Amino acid sequence: MDEKIVPRWEWRTFGPDFPEDEKNIRKFGEPAPKRSEEVYVLSRMSDENTKIREGLMDIKMLQATNADRLEQWKPVMKEAFPLDVEKLKRIFAVYKVVPPRFEREEYTKEQFLDELVRTNKDLKVVEVRKERYAYTINGTAVEFARTWFNSMPLKTFCVEHEDPELVMKTVRELGLGGYPNINYIKAMKKTVGF
Repeated sequence: MDEKIVPRWEWRTFGPDFPEDEKNIRKFGEPAPKRSEEVYVLSRMSDENTKIREGLMDIKMLQATNADRLEQWKPVMKEAFPLDVEKLKRIFAVYKVVPPRFEREEYTKEQFLDELVRTNKDLKVVEVRKERYAYTINGTAVEFARTWFNSMPLKTFCVEHEDPELVMKTVRELGLGGYPNINYIKAMKKTVGF
């Protein structure tokens, strides 16, 4: 990963529905939805964000939590499959589980999931669909999204930026300050019962 990447502060919440808040965000425009299908790998031993999107292993790690309970996340890996054993050892260190015995020199996405992840009782694969609507408000990245975790629906709002004060200002202006800050991994673990 590029060391010049500046970690961003993130506020996010999840719920079954946000009818008034969804109506409110539409005042800022009607962006075209961006749809994606991703695979997250959850670990019982870790709450780091690890997913596979567009053929890339994408890992963000929590760097800090501030007084407003905002979370600062930093991308630490974005690697294309197949992945060699050294990269896989780094991934399993993020999961904080004992690495498996590697029978191959490198693994495709399917081999990684089927042979290394699904066989480990402390890891769980979650198929995720997203329909995201992106806005720029006060210079922050704001997102409203419909998500499905193993087909279970949830909606989410997110505000992120390098400046945590700007994040909180935007959260308050959008009337979202009364909701708890819940990241993807915590929401996913609760939803799928892991």
